[in-house]
Amino acid sequence: MPEAPTPSAPAPHASSVVVVGSVNADLLTRTEVHPAPGETVLGRDLRVLPGGKGANQAVAAARLGARVTFVGAVGDDEFADAATSGLREAGVDLDRLAVVPGGTGVAVVTVAADGENSIVVIPGANGAVGPDTVRRHADLLAAADVVVLQGEIPRDGIETAAGLAGGRVVVNLAPVIDVDPEVLRRADPLVVNEHEAHGALELLGGAGAAGEGLADQDVVARLRAAGVPSVVLTRGAQGALVAGADDDCVAVPSPRVEAVDTTGAGDAFVGALAAELARGSALADAARLAVRVGAFAVRGSGAQPSYPWAGDDLP
Repeated sequence: MPEAPTPSAPAPHASSVVVVGSVNADLLTRTEVHPAPGETVLGRDLRVLPGGKGANQAVAAARLGARVTFVGAVGDDEFADAATSGLREAGVDLDRLAVVPGGTGVAVVTVAADGENSIVVIPGANGAVGPDTVRRHADLLAAADVVVLQGEIPRDGIETAAGLAGGRVVVNLAPVIDVDPEVLRRADPLVVNEHEAHGALELLGGAGAAGEGLADQDVVARLRAAGVPSVVLTRGAQGALVAGADDDCVAVPSPRVEAVDTTGAGDAFVGALAAELARGSALADAARLAVRVGAFAVRGSGAQPSYPWAGDDLP
């Protein structure tokens, strides 16, 4: 990967993105195959990298030129510096980052030779990002062009942030957690993969299980019919489906690349999408950039270290 440029302060007119979410230290190892239950396999190495879905998305947006502020929490342990290193490098505003007693969030990531990953997350300090923490930043959330939320903080923190947001809300329901359905109806867009889409349907009225086997376009249509203003359904190497207020479902193909590590590619997509929406791009246009950013990310190892900077050549 090329050496990262030194981030400069965003221009005064730069778009405003606030990410309320998780920040972790990723403990990443590579293996030939994922271990089966009860099996031990040998790993090649162990790296400690910055991660967490919220932090990943914030870094991706900031690297593409958005003015990003992060609301979250780390612990007072040895992992805090590693967890926030990517945010600092990308120039994300960390004035609203809390430091709480105890451990920083940690993710144990195993990447197989085919690039697919398995992840175990220990939330740690991310559990402190509840209503009280979020309400301290009500002014910030009310003024932001775009507020980005994911499922790695407590549900009541997500619900509070969605209620306080004054601009556009991007909800990435990953992982699927039992949030108030009104959060999903506030999402513009709701960003989900194929599995998460069915979880969202269940939250919106119990239709998720019945929807198994439906074509992706029909799943998107059901989400829209359940009151979600717009939907982006990510499909990995196939790109994404996008449906907005005009009810059209647009397929956005992804460039074909050789995957080295899929860790954090979905977060790169969400961060790029948020940055483009904050700039005023139409949803489908934002998704067209986001699939290219996601494709760029799978070509490198780790999450944040594989993200592009503004000006990098995207596939």
